[in-house]
Parts: sequence; structure tokens; C-alpha cells
Amino acid sequence: MRQAAAAASAAPVDNLRGAVLLAAAAVFFTIEVVAVRMLEGRASDGQIVFARAAMQLLVVSAWVALRHPGALRTRRPALHLLRGLTSLVCWWLYYRSFQELDLALATLLTFSSSLFVVLLAGPVLGERVGGLRWAVTLLGFCGVALAALPDLTGVEASPLGLAAGIGAALAAAALILQNRILARTERTVTIMFYIGLVATLGTLPVIAADWRPIGVEPLFWLVLSGGLGTAGMLFTIEAYRVGEVSALAPFPYLRLVFSALAGFFIFTELPTPHVLGGAMIIFITVLLTGRAEARR
Repeated sequence: MRQAAAAASAAPVDNLRGAVLLAAAAVFFTIEVVAVRMLEGRASDGQIVFARAAMQLLVVSAWVALRHPGALRTRRPALHLLRGLTSLVCWWLYYRSFQELDLALATLLTFSSSLFVVLLAGPVLGERVGGLRWAVTLLGFCGVALAALPDLTGVEASPLGLAAGIGAALAAAALILQNRILARTERTVTIMFYIGLVATLGTLPVIAADWRPIGVEPLFWLVLSGGLGTAGMLFTIEAYRVGEVSALAPFPYLRLVFSALAGFFIFTELPTPHVLGGAMIIFITVLLTGRAEARR
């Protein structure tokens, strides 16, 4: 871990490149969930998750074969298995939330994962969490509650969608903590390979139990969503490799802008004042938390 930190500190910093990569990743992630919405129930949840996992496995396998032939050796097989299963659960809940909720609200809920990290950092990693971070985290959850309120016409968001979105954020927080442990001994390419392998194999029984015939158009949306989800992850990893966390902190929030635009122009969705207010609160709290993490 010390060697990795030393290498990171010695690497040249290019915040502009990092910002461009994160902006591109935000576009990819937005099109990914739009593609899932365009399926309109013509593919099962298992098939959607399988497409995401299989595309990652395919891309990373090519990456390993071409540039890192020895990357499959690992010291932590059990933790890789846990990491892959957690990813499977996270993706299932994530895609379900975007099928149940407006794009803007579902995207907003994904950012609450940073708040759950604060809650879990103490018991899982033994980190000391100060009073200020607890206060900021509580404020962030108030933003989530505000965003979930009914709109001015009394229309409520889908309870299933809200539960799936919050569950996906909690699972994503668990993934972040698992990554912190794995990164001490494992390469990024190794982690991503075993995520794809475990999640791909894990979805096979689900697909067999709920198989739906896939036509040409649904297959196109499945491949598009899986490919762009993988590309977005790779771009995000590269962005934080070349840029500073504190300098890049605001750029993932471009997803909120892109999802709101996509929701309005494609699905005629308009973010409610509650969602906009909750987005502002969560943006401030996660930004403060991210800066504190960067200083630590």
C-alpha cells in the first residue's frame, strides 16, 4: 500500500484530463440507464445485470491478455468472491431503481453512497469519525428524505424504487470499503476481472429461472447499457489516477444535469423542487465529505 501511495504521489497530476474523463463517464452512465429504460420490460433484471457483468468480463479479459497476463493471481479469493456478489446485488438494485423512478431522483440516490461510507467506516475499517462528519452525514440524509417527498400534486415516488435506490447506495458503500481493503494487495484490473467473473456466473441461475426471448432491438439496448457502464467505470478509475480527488469532486455531479436533461427530453420528466433541494443538500454534504477524505 505504501508503494502504491508513493507511485501515486510521483505520478504527474493532470486535473484537466481527469475532469474530461469524469465528464465523459457521466455521459456514459446517463446513456447506460436511458438504455435500460428503453428496454421497457422486454428483458428481465437478471438479463440486464448479466449484460453489464459479461461486458465487463469481456473487456477486462482482453485488457488482461494484452497488458497484464499475470494479473489473475490473487491473495484474496474469498474477498473477491464477496466483492463480486456485492456488485451483483448493487447492480440489480441500481437498475431496478432507474426503472421505477424518474432519472433525476434515481441518479440523486446513487450519490448517497458516500454518506453510508461514513456510517460504515468505523465498524468495518476501524476509522474514527468525528462529530463534524457525523453532522454533515446527517444533513445529507435529510437531503435524501427531502428528495423523496411527494411533488406539489401529491404524486409519490415508487416505494419499491426508493428502497432499491437506497439499497443500491448502501451496497455501493460496501463496495467502496471492500475496494479499500483489496487495493492494499490487488491491482485494479484484478479486482475488475473477478467482479465481472463472479457477477456473470452469479446471474446465470437467475436468467435460467426468468428467461425472456430477446429480440434485436432489446439486445442492442442490453449491449449498449453493459458496454457504456463498463466504459464509465474505466474512465472514472483513470480520472482519479491522473487527477486530484479534491479538484475533481464536483464533476461526478454532471450526472445529475445529464440525467435531468435526458429525463425531460426523452421521458418528459421534470425534476420537482424537492428533488432539486435534496440534490443541493447532498451535493454540499458529499463535497464536504470528499474534501475531508482528501485531507485525510
